Amino acid sequence: MRLATIRRNDLTVAARVESETTAIVIDGYPDLGALLQEEKWEQIAADAAGEEITFTKTDLAPVVPAPKKIVCVGLNYANHIKEMGRELPEFPTLFVKFPDALVGPYDDVNVPDYANSALDWEGELAVIVGKRARRVAESEAEEYIAGYAVMNDYTTRDYQYRTLQWHQGKSLEKSAGFGPWMTTKDSFEFGGELATYLEDEKVQSTPTDDLVFTPAKLIEYISHIYPLDAGDVIITGTPGGVGHARDPKKYIQDGNVTRVTIEGLGEVANKTVFE
Repeated sequence: MRLATIRRNDLTVAARVESETTAIVIDGYPDLGALLQEEKWEQIAADAAGEEITFTKTDLAPVVPAPKKIVCVGLNYANHIKEMGRELPEFPTLFVKFPDALVGPYDDVNVPDYANSALDWEGELAVIVGKRARRVAESEAEEYIAGYAVMNDYTTRDYQYRTLQWHQGKSLEKSAGFGPWMTTKDSFEFGGELATYLEDEKVQSTPTDDLVFTPAKLIEYISHIYPLDAGDVIITGTPGGVGHARDPKKYIQDGNVTRVTIEGLGEVANKTVFE
């Protein structure tokens, strides 16, 4: 099952996606985040018999528009860890992205002139939490996953490396395409390709099951630090191929479209526009 947040009449609605252009409105819920607050959200979505609507790509809003927490994981694909000159980690590297950074899967990313000199792509698989998780064991963690989506952890490298703390390079306002919808965990299998394209050039590629820390391990680790709530998002890391690690370095330019695809989940494709 695929669930989305769709823009409609200057508002948004939660919807069950039936095809690439049609969906059924899940009455009473303005977005997927609101639906996930229900204990039986999956049954509510499956049983929904609301209005059938048509939508375009740009009608798709960030699949969870305002999660309470977005937890990002750095250095979680072996090939990316090696290209950055680091050893495989014993524990996850965590940082945060604020909801203000999210945009729809096909929205433009408008970048101010003071932040456009070192823009980098980071295609990632996002895990969406389905219920409150506190001190969860890895063996039980799958029960807390609602589903998966695609995200570009769009990064301003010059801001990121001004200090030892990465966050300031990871939360540029309205920069991270998130979507196109949530595919529920029963409808997704790991092992397909995650690929990132800058215009027509494939710049990243990895199988999704090549993570150092799996979603279950991440939920266990994070939930022993602080609880995860329904609708929270964990971004699981990016593979090798980022522009900052290249020689010479390569960055996103004005007008470039960055597209991230994950087999079984769909794609996000955002055009960068320099203000």
